[in-house]
Amino acid sequence: MSDLLRNIDARTKLAGTNKLEILMFTLGQDTRTGREETFGINVFKVREVMRIPGITRAPEMPPAVEGMVSLRGVLVPVIDLAKYIGMETGGKPEIMIVTEYNGHTQGFLVKTVDTILRLDWADMRVPPEMLNTQLGGLVTAVTELKDGRLVMMMDVEKVLSETGHFYDDDLILKSVHPLGVDGRTVFFADDSSVARKQITRTLEVMRVKHLSAINGRQAWEELRKIADYADSAGIPVSDMVQVILTDVEMPEMDGYMLTRKIKEDKRFSGIPVLMHSSLSSSSNQQLGKAVGVDEYVPKFEPQKLAQTLARLLT
Repeated sequence: MSDLLRNIDARTKLAGTNKLEILMFTLGQDTRTGREETFGINVFKVREVMRIPGITRAPEMPPAVEGMVSLRGVLVPVIDLAKYIGMETGGKPEIMIVTEYNGHTQGFLVKTVDTILRLDWADMRVPPEMLNTQLGGLVTAVTELKDGRLVMMMDVEKVLSETGHFYDDDLILKSVHPLGVDGRTVFFADDSSVARKQITRTLEVMRVKHLSAINGRQAWEELRKIADYADSAGIPVSDMVQVILTDVEMPEMDGYMLTRKIKEDKRFSGIPVLMHSSLSSSSNQQLGKAVGVDEYVPKFEPQKLAQTLARLLT
């Protein structure tokens, strides 16, 4: 399994090319449909893949949380993804994918791990509304392989937020204060419904106006419209938008490509681009700087987000 995760240095060169690599996996055959669907997770989030070690059960955990395992002395929560989405498989998971992002490590139980596939974000489509409804917004992007299989990218942030992995938003937001300055607008792009909700709540507490998009392509289209309007009105774009906040992983156009396009368009000169991502390693921050990102703030830390935005907006 370790061979799957080699050559990380080569993968870092994907920044700004609108490409990604995903680790494909299955959860087993759905007894209701007889199908075995293929899911994917960004390789940058995967620390290792292993056979399932002994799990220590713990009381009062959500149904999908199997318990904890000790990995090199660190206690890691373990989530059964099939149970989480309510899939009856008639079998047991065999593999644990250990993921690490946003400063957290967790294990996901799956049936099988397939291979690593390099894709273009332009080939990753926003999922149909019917699929979104069926899976409760769990899938953020879908792509079709040459053999006809569909691969669904899981919104792992949603899984973790609903299994109680992150802190209580209401408690944290109590430490966020109004900006105290009028006429400020933040434009943000994120494909995760959970992340968009938290960003929106943070900005509302700060009393900052906001515009949003669900992926980089849509964000770039909207930002160009704003810039065109500013041109026609004879005003700088910075009068309309003061900060652009972007996620990294988004279907159709990722945050690296979006940042590159913004930085190449002189109309956006002077408007800081803030990268907001669960890919929290220093290497990923360096990737952002390589395409012109001005600052970086980790996801699911609204207090840090508010502090950074307050500094940039004032």
